[in-house]
Amino acid sequence: MGEVFAGRYELADPIGRGGVGAVWRAWDHRRRRYVAAKVLQQRDAHTLLRFVREQALRIDHPHVLAPASWAADDDQVLFTMDLVSGGSLVHLINDYGPLPPVFVCTLLDQLLSGLGAVHTEGVVHRDIKPANILLEATGTGRPRLRLSDFGIAMRFGEPRLTETDLVVGTPGYLAPEQLLGAEPDFPGDLFAVGLVALYLLEGAKPDGKEIVRYFLEYGTPGAPARVPEPLWQVIATMLQPDPAARFRTASGARKALAAARELLPDTGPDDEPIEIFDQLGPLPPGFGPEGPHKPAAAVNARWEHRSPDAPDTSGTTTDAPLPTAPATPPSMSDTGSFHLPPPRPPRPTATPQTAGYTARDPRTPPPGHRAGTRPRPGPPATIAVPVLLLALLCYAVGFWALARA
Repeated sequence: MGEVFAGRYELADPIGRGGVGAVWRAWDHRRRRYVAAKVLQQRDAHTLLRFVREQALRIDHPHVLAPASWAADDDQVLFTMDLVSGGSLVHLINDYGPLPPVFVCTLLDQLLSGLGAVHTEGVVHRDIKPANILLEATGTGRPRLRLSDFGIAMRFGEPRLTETDLVVGTPGYLAPEQLLGAEPDFPGDLFAVGLVALYLLEGAKPDGKEIVRYFLEYGTPGAPARVPEPLWQVIATMLQPDPAARFRTASGARKALAAARELLPDTGPDDEPIEIFDQLGPLPPGFGPEGPHKPAAAVNARWEHRSPDAPDTSGTTTDAPLPTAPATPPSMSDTGSFHLPPPRPPRPTATPQTAGYTARDPRTPPPGHRAGTRPRPGPPATIAVPVLLLALLCYAVGFWALARA
């Protein structure tokens, strides 16, 4: 059985790893389904602030995979998302190589739709690449794409968390203005979408620097061998070195893509059905499709560290009988579970005498005990929640100072 995090999320198995944390498949005991849980592993202030920014995003769109809730338990924090099992565009290209143009148009349409919703919220993604674009396991049905990983995304007006002379993003998918240290903007995301489109059509990572150099020296080149001319005109507009020469919005690029799709034949001579497989693999021992084989320990809702958007479950009941009032107050274990203190040992009826041993009444203080003293308290167990709240406070103060500047 896996570790139960904050009394709600039972970690099953790791399914990915990022720069600041690991992504786990986890069972949500409240919603009774599997979710993806990103567990923060680094503890420095910089990564904690990025975590605060990422988990604060709430973008409800069918083609966006944004955080849904967060939780804290002792010295760890996590946020959860929908579990997407079809792998990324990297898995798809590894399985099939270059994809048919019509299929690519479907993927690009969904990507631009999700990116438009992100931009509408005033958020620049800054890290669009094939590995961050996930797919539902739809088999041979219509693909369903999800734009994920908002770890370095930022809103307009937010203070940057890196020095101005440092470039944040994935090499090979950065717009030329990003390489020069310009402020993050929507056209930079559209440039990356153009490179993703070439990756899908050619089956290999494009050379972004070489493309920019060619555009600057010779102008817009002709369409590559595998790219139909109408589709190339849309992609080439997104790849213009000058941000002002690109589409102004993701919605504008999507409209141009729809017009180009109308000029393409439905199928090509070598097209084959594209099947998107389940890439997660079997569940680990102790877990099944309906969750863990044994239910986790009951947790009193009052002691849970819950997301602010989580529903109130204080009135729910469980099958376990309610505990009667104990002689001493109940306490919390290190895992956040609610338990009763161990029963007090009974007073012995006789005092056995053996060599080297004298039984003692458990109510009698041990030798050397001074009346009126009490054990020294240990260090506090839970530190993640105060640290997270402090980070939110620092983040708000920084944003306020920037607004007044």
